[in-house]
Parts: sequence; C-alpha cells; structure tokens
Amino acid sequence: MTGALEGIRVLDLSRVLAGPWSAQVLGDLGAEVIKVEQPGAGDDTRAWGPPFLPDSNDSAYFSCANRNKRSIAIDIACDEGAELVRKLAARSDVVIENFRVGGLAKYGLDYDDLRAVKPDLVWCSITGFGQTGPEKDRGGYDFLIQGMSGLMSVTGAADGPPTKVGVPISDLTTGLYAAISILAALRHRDRTGEGQRIDLALLDAQVALMSNQAANWLNGGPEPRRLGNQHPNIVPYQVFACADGDILIATANDRQFAKLCRVLGLPELADDPRFAAMSARGTNRNVLLAIIEPVIAGWRSDDLVAALNDAGVPGGRVNTVPEALTHPQIAARELVGSIERHDGTAVRFVGYPAKLSATPAAYRSAPPRAGEDADAVLQSVLDLDEAEIARLRDAGAIG
Repeated sequence: MTGALEGIRVLDLSRVLAGPWSAQVLGDLGAEVIKVEQPGAGDDTRAWGPPFLPDSNDSAYFSCANRNKRSIAIDIACDEGAELVRKLAARSDVVIENFRVGGLAKYGLDYDDLRAVKPDLVWCSITGFGQTGPEKDRGGYDFLIQGMSGLMSVTGAADGPPTKVGVPISDLTTGLYAAISILAALRHRDRTGEGQRIDLALLDAQVALMSNQAANWLNGGPEPRRLGNQHPNIVPYQVFACADGDILIATANDRQFAKLCRVLGLPELADDPRFAAMSARGTNRNVLLAIIEPVIAGWRSDDLVAALNDAGVPGGRVNTVPEALTHPQIAARELVGSIERHDGTAVRFVGYPAKLSATPAAYRSAPPRAGEDADAVLQSVLDLDEAEIARLRDAGAIG
C-alpha cells in the first residue's frame, strides 16, 4: 500500500510544534518531508529535555512531532544557503514556515520570492497572530495563546485560578488546521494549477476551538466561566468521587440520565420535573448534585463503572498517561509503536489515529538527527554531486 500523499514533497521550514506537527501529519499520510534546521542547534525542541532519546542529545519532546522526515541543516542567512532553500522549494509542492511576519523576506525566501520560482506552490505560514492586525508582529507561544483566546478562563476549578490545558493544545490544533488547509489548497491546485498562500494564526485557531463556549455567549448566553470538570450545558457530566477513587460520568441526553438514576437506585429522579429535561437539570444543577454525589460516594469505582457500562451510561476511570497508553483498547488499535533510528536506537511513539482502509498511515523513519540527511537530500532532490556538497559545507551553507 502507498500513502495517499505519495508524490507530494513538503519543505518544512518550521520549528517547535505547530508547524512540525502539521508536517508530520502529512508525512504519516505519505508525503516526503524535508526538515530544514539551523546548523549547530537544530530545532529548538531538540533541547527540551529531559527525558532524552537513548544515546542522543535529542529530547523525547522533539520525537513527538518529527517522524517521517529527513533533516538538512542550512544557514539561510548565507546567500548560498538561501539559494539552496529556493532550489528545494522549486522542487517541492508545499512549504510550511513559522517565522515572524516578514522574517523570511530579508533572505529572499518569503512567499512572493518562492512563488516566482514555483508558481503553483502551496505556502502555509503559521504565526502567533497572523499576517494582519495590530498584534501581527508579536511572537506567539502556546501558553500565551491559551490565555489570550479565553481558553484558560473556562479551564480550572470554579474557585481556582485560570488553568492551561495539560498539553500544548493551541499548537497542536493549529497544526491540524494547517494540515487540513494544505490538503484543501493541494486539491485546488490539482483542479486549477494555482498555488496559494495560507495565513494561519495560533490565536485564530484557538478562538475557533472555543466552539460551544463561544456559541453560547455569542447567542445570548452568560459569560462563560470556570466549572472545573462540569459541563456548561449538560448535567451530570463531570468527575465524581467514589469510595476508592474518582470516575467520570457523561450523560448526554435524557435517556442516559434515566438509566443513571436506575443504576444509582434513584429512579424517581428521572420523572422529577426539576431534573427530567436537560434544560431543567442545567437550571437545578446544584440541587441534583447534592442528591446524587453522596450516593455515588458509596460505590466502589470499578463496580460503578461496570454497572454504568452494562446500563449503557457513558462512564469510566480517570486514567493516568501510563494507564491510557497501556490500555487494552489502545493496544488493540495499535496506536503506540516503535521505530528505529539509523543507529539502531528505538524511538517509541503515538501514531496517527485515523484508520484509512486503502491508504493507511505509515511510519517509514524515526525522527532524524539534526542535518543527518543533507547529502541524501541534495543528491536526490537537487542532483548535486559529492564535490559540490563538500564545497557548500566548507562555505558554511550547510551544517
């Protein structure tokens, strides 16, 4: 089987997470990805440890977003280095970059420069705030964006401080939006022969992900606030304390609520006008919780989860990361894998989640060491011979 994006070449000029994440998605789906890094240092996240990969100075963090790529270290501040990037772009379908606004123009490597050598190029620019607007020149960081987007204002305990999500959600989802947008642009190119520029901002992506919270407020609802593990619209939909630990219960409709009431031995609540309808439960949230929380607290967690599952009520344990990664369901889905680097060291990873029947994701190569593929890339893509590659290395154009 071949990947759906076989034949697509991606020039990844990005670093840290949002851009590399999008490029990895495209690589998992079959694209050839060439990662351009800074000589000497490489991608910033290579140093974001511990932990580090075995026998390596590369962090485990770096490995999460850089499989299925070849790495070449190019000094774009050097004229010959910048020219190498132009030549690689001319033989690529997609460029992904996350320099600050205007950051590539001084090297002759912005969209207009590269479009001149590759008119049908799909260019995806990822910045903190986009190419326009009063904040466009600011740098964007996931933590900053989580705060500015309103996400932290609705995350955390009701009586606690604003809280960030436990993973860099703004970077990751921006990377997904980038991959989606690139695929749309490639479809447009295939139909029309026309490339295009994608202007994607972390802040825009995270504000878009405010989804139901934003819709509630935009359409006449109260200002969203922190509710801990509760849901702003659905009750009961939260974490509950059992006798020996916490579980979560997620009743998304009236039928599930009625089933929950029977499991808890409180069938009369399903017909109580204060709780019978979703909207009524939302209005009487505190009254309902005061009734069911003491009952739930008398159950053992495993017993209640089993009873809920038997009754068709969504419920489960709050797993740790190790518990989630070793769960039998995750094992059955073959989501966690391992791949070897060129030196034989193994890198474990969480793979692409969608199962494509004809063109499944494939894991062809482990996250590369910085610049390790320079000779192979320059030979196979630009047809340079060993003498010319040695000259470029001596001149400092490549690391």
